[in-house]
Amino acid sequence: MIYIVEYNGPFGFIKPWTAVRDSETFSQQFLTPSIIEGMEKKLFPELLDDNGGIIRKICRHRISYRGISSQQERTWSKGWVQKTKDKKKYRLPERSIILRGILLEPRLHLAFENEADAVRASMQSICLCRNEDLLLPEADIRQISMDEFESDIIPGFELIFRPEGQGFKVGHNRFSQGTSMFGELRIYGQPIRETPNL
Repeated sequence: MIYIVEYNGPFGFIKPWTAVRDSETFSQQFLTPSIIEGMEKKLFPELLDDNGGIIRKICRHRISYRGISSQQERTWSKGWVQKTKDKKKYRLPERSIILRGILLEPRLHLAFENEADAVRASMQSICLCRNEDLLLPEADIRQISMDEFESDIIPGFELIFRPEGQGFKVGHNRFSQGTSMFGELRIYGQPIRETPNL
């Protein structure tokens, strides 16, 4: 049996590993190993010193959402521009506007093998990639079998983590000296939920 904790929020952003300062950036549809490990370290801070890219407590996950909305965001570039005012020269960081596609109403399910870990996780908030994109836990913890979890009972996207050379490359793991991460994307049920008629 596994224990499922569900998290919900009005919006959230999953940062694509290739798009740091592109003019238009859309959320990924899956969570990489380093994102899951970051969530685990937030939920269980005693694991903060445990480096090496190993996920110890979250055994599986699933994410779904209602759609993607493009939002404008002002950024400061690393480059500097020189401006003159009143015969004085100033160096200012360059500003720009990017479009960021965020997930609407993301729903994340985290699976734990240990009930005590699930209970502890169910009393904390998490974020997908940015601190302002908070997801809050539901009160109930579901207990289901792994066979049920493998079915479409919980719709969503899930990246099954694979060793190097298997699956496709999904980025570089910041918890493991930037080593390449690989995975196989699985889709269960309808991961993009229908928007109710307004």
